[in-house]
Amino acid sequence: MFIQQQEKLLPDYHEHLKVILLGTGTPRAFSGRAKSGIAVLAGSKAFLIDCGGATVDQLIKAGVMPQRIENVLFTHHHSDHNSGFFDVFISSWRTHVLPDRVFEGRSVPMNVYGPTTTKEIIGKMRESFDFDANLRVHYNLSADQGANIHYFENNEGVVYDAEGIRITAFEVDHRPVYPALAYKIEYNGKSVVISGDTIPVANMVKYSRGADLLIHESYNKAWLDELIEKFPEQAQSLSNPAKYHSTTHQVAEIARQAEVPHLVLTHHIPAPMPTEEAEAEYTKGMSDIYPNRITMGRDLMVFEL
Repeated sequence: MFIQQQEKLLPDYHEHLKVILLGTGTPRAFSGRAKSGIAVLAGSKAFLIDCGGATVDQLIKAGVMPQRIENVLFTHHHSDHNSGFFDVFISSWRTHVLPDRVFEGRSVPMNVYGPTTTKEIIGKMRESFDFDANLRVHYNLSADQGANIHYFENNEGVVYDAEGIRITAFEVDHRPVYPALAYKIEYNGKSVVISGDTIPVANMVKYSRGADLLIHESYNKAWLDELIEKFPEQAQSLSNPAKYHSTTHQVAEIARQAEVPHLVLTHHIPAPMPTEEAEAEYTKGMSDIYPNRITMGRDLMVFEL
């Protein structure tokens, strides 16, 4: 008899904030670095901040069944932050049966939050899989309400406030991608700020003050400069991160000004090998600016606040 192995599941209820890095990569594909996605667990809720490719696989590896996802929050609409949405939407909706347990699919519309471009972009994605969704409803008998999406577009302000969980969106600067957001999630006296993609902005310092954890994107300027020197024909594409991302040293300065106790780097450009030596080289000089704890994010890292 075939029995499917199931990853060890996390509890359905979390007294404290739990943050899981699902993907710490970028649009470029790297082994061991899934594209952007972060799961935040608070109370009985599971929130997904961005959902790049492989998000569903990463959720399962982290012990979070996709059927728990009813709320997806987008920071912006680059493909590495939204290309996994189709899989998240369908997988969260479909009931999953194992020999010893049934995971009921989402029977309510998915709540999608994001900047004011969200309904236009994600709405077109949703239209593109009408054929599949109609089959799920009429042939597989999936809950018809689960085929729908409720959209909540807000570039600045509280976007979720229920069951002791408060999520605040605020604008960052990732132009030419506009608007782009970051999020602050608060629960049970603790908070985490997730930057999305951005150059340094005053808003990041403002909203990170008092936070217990700051998760911020970064690129290593010295490494990119070396690559440009080595491959001058690729200079334009290699120099693009400097236009709308933050250097490791700039992120250290943001964390210093905000006085956060713990800084986690993600969306690494270029992606280092997951070794202490490579990561130490990537973060070189940051501790001279920011004296507190720095963690190089790796896929499936968990932080409990």
